[in-house]
Amino acid sequence: MSEQDKKESPKTGEGGHRSDKPDRVDGTDRTENLARPKRLRPSGGYRKLRSFQTTTVIYDATVSFCDRFMDKRSRTVDQMVQAARSGRQNIAEGSRATATSSQTELRLVNVARASLDELLLDYEDFLRQRSLRQWHKDDPQAREVRGVGNRQDPTDPSKRTDQTDGGAYARWLESKDPAIVANAVICLIHQANYLLDQQIAGLERQFVEGGGYSEQLAAARIEKRRKDLSDPSDQADKAAPACPVCKGLMVQRTAKKGSNAGSQFWGCAGYPKCKGTLKLDGETA
Repeated sequence: MSEQDKKESPKTGEGGHRSDKPDRVDGTDRTENLARPKRLRPSGGYRKLRSFQTTTVIYDATVSFCDRFMDKRSRTVDQMVQAARSGRQNIAEGSRATATSSQTELRLVNVARASLDELLLDYEDFLRQRSLRQWHKDDPQAREVRGVGNRQDPTDPSKRTDQTDGGAYARWLESKDPAIVANAVICLIHQANYLLDQQIAGLERQFVEGGGYSEQLAAARIEKRRKDLSDPSDQADKAAPACPVCKGLMVQRTAKKGSNAGSQFWGCAGYPKCKGTLKLDGETA
């Protein structure tokens, strides 16, 4: 890890992503935001994501593979490197985007997943077109490569080691045999795809259960309003009636159009979800 990465990486995993657990979807790394105002939805922490760590190895391995075994004049070289880069960079960008848009994060993670599929086909084509053997998923070497990603930290059995530098895969990725390197990268791509599929499913579940950023912002505003109304010094607001439709909080509003333009009335704080209204005297508007 470089000195710059040491400065940027959090010292603890509290609230963030740990490589020994399934990828969390909120991208939270509170240690990155200690000096910043608290945000409604934290973001970042992608460096701890196992998907990001794995795609980092894939990106570096692909750059090396193309340099060693591919014709640099081939258009395929640029396509493979860009696909590998996209698989990594979009995970990071999506993690940052989670603070303001769940949909943007979902879209970017899906782009990363699609880029890795494209890269997978390129490696498979390389083997097929040269009549080189592609490992079966139960091939002993394929099992060994997969096992590296699940290796435990000897100092803490509950943790998996950080494989970002790719050193643990050196025996395959630094081989002089292009078939071994290509097959090892294929195994890593399958691992990354599995992790991203879990990440996408988690993001979708989070969006369904908690809503998007706009919905959470509206809910936070209503909750703030409720707390303000609990202040006994605010007598006008304290006398606000309950919504006749949802029984929730009502606030004074001013009609902007129609025959009653300029007049005030009680409107449900949950608008537009609830459209309950009352006249100021308490009668139904």
